[in-house]
Amino acid sequence: MSKQSIFKNIGVQVVIAMIIGAFAGFAMGEQASIFAPLGTIFISLVKMLVIPLVLVSIVAGAASLGNSPAAGKIGMGTFGFFLATSGLAVALALIMGTVFKPGAGVDFTGHGDNLMTVTAEQGKVPGVIDTLIGMIPTNVFESLTGGNILQILVFSIFFGIALTKVKGDGAKPIISGLNTVVDAFVWMINCVMVIAPIGVFGLMADSVGTFGFQALEVVIKLFLVFVVAILIYGFIFFPLIVRTFSKVSARQFISAMKKPQVMALSTASSMATLPVNMETCEEELGVSKATSAFVLPLGATINMSGNAIYYGLVAMFFAQMYNVDLTMMAYVAIIFTSTLGAIGQAGVPGPSFLVVAVLLAAGIPIDGLPLLFALDRVFDMIRTSLNITGDAACAIIMDKFSPENQNK
Repeated sequence: MSKQSIFKNIGVQVVIAMIIGAFAGFAMGEQASIFAPLGTIFISLVKMLVIPLVLVSIVAGAASLGNSPAAGKIGMGTFGFFLATSGLAVALALIMGTVFKPGAGVDFTGHGDNLMTVTAEQGKVPGVIDTLIGMIPTNVFESLTGGNILQILVFSIFFGIALTKVKGDGAKPIISGLNTVVDAFVWMINCVMVIAPIGVFGLMADSVGTFGFQALEVVIKLFLVFVVAILIYGFIFFPLIVRTFSKVSARQFISAMKKPQVMALSTASSMATLPVNMETCEEELGVSKATSAFVLPLGATINMSGNAIYYGLVAMFFAQMYNVDLTMMAYVAIIFTSTLGAIGQAGVPGPSFLVVAVLLAAGIPIDGLPLLFALDRVFDMIRTSLNITGDAACAIIMDKFSPENQNK
């Protein structure tokens, strides 16, 4: 590959933009906020297209799978994969937190009043019944305008399956049209991706300029343990299970995932990375379009292995900082809350208050949380890159049940 073609690669451009943005933010300080609109425009353009893309792609994917015996296997397997890998991610976090003790000896004095106050209400997680009821849209157009992803998913899957039950060939033109619309949306998002380096520059410059690197000093050990856990899960665990349960090699998987991982790292958004992840899975990893269109949008919404690691480590960090002895029930509460609580979180960047619920479930004080919220953007970038890696791994494994592979 020539140097010229390397610099034409959007992933390389985004990495360069991240580095330049970080230096600009460090040099300019809070004045770097003048670049914030660049990032806001980029994220807004992505959000404008992603919601309808999720709707149409899930309907098209469910319609393609719904008339085959494999549909149930892919659906149940996908949900099972997401729950299992998220649960194991929390377990890894708890083990690493116990071994490396990132919160031991941390002095929180003088840092509690710098950023914001945190209340228990902010971390309130709806009960199981309330969650199930909240997943059902009473007005799908309101769900679309409000960006309620879970409700959109429920309607899309239901409608996609319904299309397969239409007698005769009446639904075929609609399904064909939906696939055409998906291709059109992907083209539009590819156009938006052209300005991704500019948007990423604005996001990084604003983030580093606002918070600097000083906030990292107090939680440096937590940050390092978190990065190691992410690397273990993303570059050992997921490639290993891909190699075990599919024909894709670990090396091929790691190599192909570089582009979507860079996009996820720069935007901190699973939704913004969705088109890139779909393109990578279909063109480089051989995933069928039906499986990709069903599994990846679903994963961008409810698959949060990176978040699960973060919640588990933060719980250990503050338990050690406040000298709280965690019981077995507290560990179970952390795993349960971290795994199930992530379901329904939007795949867009922003501060996560679910960690409040995790700490409360384990009886850990929440007073120190403001210390982490200044760095939420950095943590979010890293955990999002793992989230989308898990989405791709699931799509590759589930694809062996797709109608195309079943007929081979």
